Amino acid sequence: MKKLSGKLLAQTVVSIRKENGMTQAQLAEATGINRAMLSRLESEDYVPSVEQMQALGDILGFEPVDMFIEESGRKNVKGIILAAGKGTRMYPMTMPVCKPLIPVYDKPLIYYPLAVLLQAGIRDVLIIVPPDEMYSFIKLFGDGSDLGINITYKIQKVQRGIADAFIIGKSFIGDDNVCLILGDNIFYGDGLAECLQKARENKGTTIFGYYVEDPHPFGVVEFDENGKAVSIEEKPAEPRSNYIVPGLYFYDNSVVEIAENVQPSERGELEITSVNNEYLRRGDLNVVTLGRDFTWLDAGSAESLLRSANTIMDIQKRTGRQVACLEEIAYKMGYIDREQLRAVGESMKKTTYGQYILGL
Repeated sequence: MKKLSGKLLAQTVVSIRKENGMTQAQLAEATGINRAMLSRLESEDYVPSVEQMQALGDILGFEPVDMFIEESGRKNVKGIILAAGKGTRMYPMTMPVCKPLIPVYDKPLIYYPLAVLLQAGIRDVLIIVPPDEMYSFIKLFGDGSDLGINITYKIQKVQRGIADAFIIGKSFIGDDNVCLILGDNIFYGDGLAECLQKARENKGTTIFGYYVEDPHPFGVVEFDENGKAVSIEEKPAEPRSNYIVPGLYFYDNSVVEIAENVQPSERGELEITSVNNEYLRRGDLNVVTLGRDFTWLDAGSAESLLRSANTIMDIQKRTGRQVACLEEIAYKMGYIDREQLRAVGESMKKTTYGQYILGL
């Protein structure tokens, strides 16, 4: 498996920049990358986003894919997308199609969580789908080979809670670590890839904290005065903080055994909060707070779906960049080559999405 080499990237950027007689300030202005981030990148202390990698490659004249090298000795991490929700709370919108396949602005909702897994360097993905919906997902993604990854599918016959994903995916996970993301969660922001790459290397589990005005409908994490997580409570009547736990989690292999021993909650579900609290009890819980540079969207209702679509539209129009363009990410991560990228663009050249790919 290939991984972005921070050392090779830093050496390449510094070498070409100096050959061209450019200062850091000039390169920062030309690429739109904050100068402080550029300085950190050249010191091997910052992993750029896909968009930033492309900007550097365009200005300095190198292929981002060449910055990836084969890695060894790294624990493999597989990815699971829990996309089994029919979206009954969104009827009649979701009566003809399940929620993860509904469009969010210009692409299906499930593109967004898959984009997160790709940026995390994950190439083995299990998508858990509702009964009678598997063909629709296969028609969309196939086996993942067009993206240079491996996608398999399993059905969740009865919705038993988020933690059930690890029981359904037990054979898929095998001896590896795993990242779980919910099929209606959207994450975006500069530095997201760096954040994900660090999270997958932590011991135990890494979850995220995101500040919201109304935390009542979510799992809520409480911190002590030193910023250490001390409790997680599911949908509390009186939240102890405004930091909620969004639907993105990295776990070591013991998560399967933990999930199998979780008892159903009062609402009859295997709660992910129960899994996280067990890691907290063991002293193996890491919580990374996502700041204002990151956008998290929960497209779980008709209102939030519309709000998410408007946000994605605004970001794309403002930046000129696609959010969750899977083929672009796969190319920048070294999963597919330029010929494969252009083939996808040609197949959709009558669309804005296809033209964007052809312009990369």
